[in-house]
Amino acid sequence: MDKTIFVELLMQHHYKAVRSILDVMNEVDIASLLSELDDKELALAFRLIAKDKAAEVFANMNNSMQSYLVEMFTEKELRELLDDLYMDDTVDILEELPANLVTRILDTVSQSERNMINLLLNYPDDSAGSIMTTEYVGLRQSMTVEESMAHIKRTGIHKETIYTCYVTDKRKLIGIVTAKELMTSDDKIPIKDLMETEIISVNTHTDKEEVAELFRKYDLLALPVLDAEGLMVGIVTFDDAMDVMVEEATEDITKMAAMSPSEQTYFDTSVLNHAKHRITWLLVLMFSATITGTIITRYENAFAAIPLLVSFIPMLMDTGGNCGSQSSTLIIRGIALNEIQFRDIFRVMFKEFRVSIVVGIALALANGVRILIMYHDVSLALVIGLSLAVTIVISKLIGCVLPLLAKKINLDPAIMAAPLITTMVDTCSILVYFNIATRVFAL
Repeated sequence: MDKTIFVELLMQHHYKAVRSILDVMNEVDIASLLSELDDKELALAFRLIAKDKAAEVFANMNNSMQSYLVEMFTEKELRELLDDLYMDDTVDILEELPANLVTRILDTVSQSERNMINLLLNYPDDSAGSIMTTEYVGLRQSMTVEESMAHIKRTGIHKETIYTCYVTDKRKLIGIVTAKELMTSDDKIPIKDLMETEIISVNTHTDKEEVAELFRKYDLLALPVLDAEGLMVGIVTFDDAMDVMVEEATEDITKMAAMSPSEQTYFDTSVLNHAKHRITWLLVLMFSATITGTIITRYENAFAAIPLLVSFIPMLMDTGGNCGSQSSTLIIRGIALNEIQFRDIFRVMFKEFRVSIVVGIALALANGVRILIMYHDVSLALVIGLSLAVTIVISKLIGCVLPLLAKKINLDPAIMAAPLITTMVDTCSILVYFNIATRVFAL
């Protein structure tokens, strides 16, 4: 939908046309369209969204839009919105809103809802409890298929998902049954004959990354969450697991680029915050690079005797850094997908060593031939070739080992990515280069 046309209809008070446009749009697309409006237009347009869509649109808005609308809502509008929001979405919104708006929302909801919100807010940020919803379909094993379907019809509208139903006995999870099984089974069959008793579940304090991994591994639509006593307290749905995957991927990308992660979008983050997230790592890497400079100054005599040696430093450092980055990227991915464990460290090192030998020989030969053609100097070709081969071996071993060591000591492997590894490899490549050069040329 073109923003200009939409705003023009809105400003000319063609509310019927605006409402008809919003009625046929997807909730996510509506939230995206409204994000381009100014505050006055946003409040007006939101009030024209159909009631059955408004809560989902609100849940897909960014924090600044949500904060503004909560401030603008009347008590009646806020109450209606919260009634339609799923509990996990309400909690997610409250975690990002200013304290005064959180208080206003909590004053609007019932005591039972407030107790549930407070319970969910008290779970650790990285736990399954923090992303679960308490709105699931619960069945009893004594029910028949017919009774279960009637129960779903009565209560399903208020549940986040009805595709998987949970069979409980005094809140103890004893089985699951899918909507497909209910719809394709005889009405008189009891639930206890249909339910699956081999259940994949998590604890409220299970790390949410582990939860997301279970969704990926088993292709789940929902995952039951149990408390410390083994009683069912909620479920994590696929959309929340996807949010975790996106969040973790974003965090890893920022760390791999030597930046502190931010929960805000690029445009919502101020210039000062952008700088703050980047400057710390840049300072660390900048001062780390002075080690390389110190090493280079120790070989001033080599530069004086053969000035041409200096021209090959950037190529050696860049090649070493690139090789280390390739290895670290593959290992970090393998760790993230649980394909590689710390116990595999020697297998990984052996594999990367063999890869580095092949790559090193290929690049060394290519550079050796180039140097012979350009400079007709066998000794120089030998120095550069040997330096390249050794540097590539070292950089690939560093690139594969550091992420595994980080994982072992409970650090995020993503911090051992390109910038940090490049800085370390630069130092190693300079040491290798000048040690080989001084021995070959006997400087």
